[in-house]
Amino acid sequence: MERLWTPWRRAYLEADADSRSEGCFLCQHAADVEHDRENLVLFRAASVFVLLNLYPYNSGHLMVAPYAHTGDLPGLDASVASELMHVTQRTVDALQRVYAPDGFNLGMNLGKSAGAGVPDHLHVHVVPRWNGDTNFMPVTGETKVLPESLEQTYERLVGAFAPERPGSG
Repeated sequence: MERLWTPWRRAYLEADADSRSEGCFLCQHAADVEHDRENLVLFRAASVFVLLNLYPYNSGHLMVAPYAHTGDLPGLDASVASELMHVTQRTVDALQRVYAPDGFNLGMNLGKSAGAGVPDHLHVHVVPRWNGDTNFMPVTGETKVLPESLEQTYERLVGAFAPERPGSG
């Protein structure tokens, strides 16, 4: 499917092309704690973090990834796997409060043949969905229209991760 990009996207496309040649962008963003806003990192827990997807299927498309560079889900330490799920739950909660979607797609692509763009670094995709969000544009035009910039999405969501909500710890 093609995407309908607007001019503000150019910097992200070029930055992503550069990061692909320099290694794992998830590891780079995990290590670069001084630039969370620029890297679109919304939240950091002890062993996982949440960031916006640079090529979202819908506004609010987030990823939850461990800091550890691994593509081995069965070998993932149980405490990291537990935190990965807990933070994914928290991510769904934040998206529900901010965007009020009708549903979600959650998923992991394990291995290149399964569609993993970064096969060596696990991450969970959290995609908010709305009734009717697949219309004629992606179906007949093979183009997805996104109603807000990544910066707008970041600003809408960053506060939803700020203080831990009661009962979510």
